[in-house]
Amino acid sequence: MHLTREQLEAGLDEIRRAPADCGILRLIVRRPAVDVREILDAAELNLAEGVAGDTWRARTSKRTADGSPHPDMQLNVMNARVIALIARTEDRWALAGDQLFVDFDLSEANVPAGTRLGIGTSVIEVTSQPHTGCSKFVERFGRDAMEFVNSEIGKVLHLRGINARVAVPGVIRQGDAVRRL
Repeated sequence: MHLTREQLEAGLDEIRRAPADCGILRLIVRRPAVDVREILDAAELNLAEGVAGDTWRARTSKRTADGSPHPDMQLNVMNARVIALIARTEDRWALAGDQLFVDFDLSEANVPAGTRLGIGTSVIEVTSQPHTGCSKFVERFGRDAMEFVNSEIGKVLHLRGINARVAVPGVIRQGDAVRRL
């Protein structure tokens, strides 16, 4: 059963309480094939693949002229409080399709494009590419969830998440601090 828009909006106060300067990396997900998810304790972030072993390089993009993977959509990052509300159980978080789930304020005011975040020994950079979700998100979490994350407030708070790219390669681990640099 999916939550209604009203039930989702009731969770906004908790989402807004996410830390703004130093948060926690709650979950790392690698996508080795279409619709396949691997939960990782640790991962290498590199310039070529984003998350090592992820299929980002093999995915086409409607946002590039030739359909190649968009360099500013290498990593998908979502607020852990948002996915906890929408998915209802942690075993469903990976269904969102994002690779990194952080207990951290991902709002436009806190992490505008160009912001760098330190995680483990790596640094990622927030890009200007909007993260809006897809039909699979609707299937898995419901139309109300998609409308919630893409609402006016949803866009300001980046409830669907953000796109990022690896700026400094390194290793990340669940439980690592997420720091705004």
